[in-house]
Order: sequence, then structure tokens, then C-alpha cells
Amino acid sequence: MKRNIKLLMEYDGSRYDGWQRLGKKSGGTTIQGKLEEVLSKMCQEPVELIGSGRTDAGVHARGQVANFHTDSAMKCWEMKYYLNRYLPQDIGVLYVSDVPDRFHSRLNAVSKRYIYRVAVGDVPCVFDRKYTWYCFDKLDIGRMKKAAALMMGEHDFKGFSSVKKTNKSTVRTVSRIDMDVRDRELDLIFEGNGFLYNMVRIMAGTLIEIGTGDREPESVTEVFRTKDREKAGITLPPQGLFLDEVIYP
Repeated sequence: MKRNIKLLMEYDGSRYDGWQRLGKKSGGTTIQGKLEEVLSKMCQEPVELIGSGRTDAGVHARGQVANFHTDSAMKCWEMKYYLNRYLPQDIGVLYVSDVPDRFHSRLNAVSKRYIYRVAVGDVPCVFDRKYTWYCFDKLDIGRMKKAAALMMGEHDFKGFSSVKKTNKSTVRTVSRIDMDVRDRELDLIFEGNGFLYNMVRIMAGTLIEIGTGDREPESVTEVFRTKDREKAGITLPPQGLFLDEVIYP
């Protein structure tokens, strides 16, 4: 009987074309492709990895979850050792465990938390420049919190996404938007039951424009009403975005 193995991973997405394997011969251009290469050699059989969700090109993860099925008899600690020895240094496997056969990393997830890191202040931290986006303007956090309150709850987030045409529902529930303010960084924290293509980066861009005074907090309701992407803010670049945690029952 095949085992079902769960992985908890972190990765620097800077040099990858996102999570999702681009066909059978994507090689090392995607996180999934690179992991499947090493897993297949480790298990001595073809391995298909199921991720909790996709991250786009240049986006990072502190807590990505995936699972795969295998006939391998290797112990979990042996798998963890092997993976961290042979994977590139920008992908790390934090935890390996056996899980029930019915566990599915995407379908069983109840919510996800993302963090968008914004560098602020007169001088951005040079050591974090690859993992933050620098905002030149001073931000009004009070205005941003007012807009964030309007974003929370169950809404059709099509206007806050890059989704074109789809037969699938674009309704999502955002349960949390927090702002962690420090001397040289502002972390925008988003938690919800699912996120559309570019949704977090567009929501973050909209909040930034509200914080700089380029738009009003109430403009959020107009985006929901019209479902018009053009009425939302900019799509912030990928390097500031981290998948922080995938939450299960």
C-alpha cells in the first residue's frame, strides 16, 4: 500500500517561474519541478507532488505544504535529510511526516496566510531589498486600516484579481488583514479561505495607494460593486510576497 507523505517547505522564489510545474519537462524552472526531480530519484519511482496552492514567479514561501504518494520504505527523517542534501539551497524542507491516505494538501486546507513586506522610511534596508518592496511615500496607516475593514468578509474579489474569464466562483472570504508597523518595514498580513490570481498583491497595492492619499478608502466598495480590475490599485511586485502558513483543521 502506498504511503502518503506530507512536506512542510520554505523557499526563495527569486529565480523560479513560480510553484507550478510547466509540463513534464519543466526541470528546475519551477519549485514543483525541482522538488519532483529530487523526490523521484530519492524514491526511485515517478513522483507527482500536490501543492497546497500556486505561488507566482518571484514569490516566496515560509510555510508551503505539499504531499505525494510513494512505495518507498524510507523513514521520514531519512527523506528530510536526503531532500535537504540534494535540493538547491533556496529550497528547504522543514518537516516530513506520514499522513492518512485521504489527506490532500490543497483540498483539506481551510485558510492561508500571506505577508506582503513593504520597506518604509528614509533608507530601505539594503539586506532585505530582494524580499521587500520599497514605498517612497509616507503612509497613513489609519486610512489603510479603514480600507482594510471594508475588504474583510465574504465578497466577490474579481476586481482585486488578474482573473480574466472563468467559470469558477471568484467569491472568497478574507478573515484577517493586519498591519505590523516597524521602524523600516510595514508587513501587510492577509488571511482567508482562498486567494485569486494576484489578489494579495492587488489588495496590497490598493492599500498602499490609499495610504499615500492617491485614492480614498471608500474606493474599495466601488471595486466590489463593479468587479472592475481597473478601479483597484496597482499590482505590487512579487519579491515582497510570502506564503506564510497553510492552515488545516
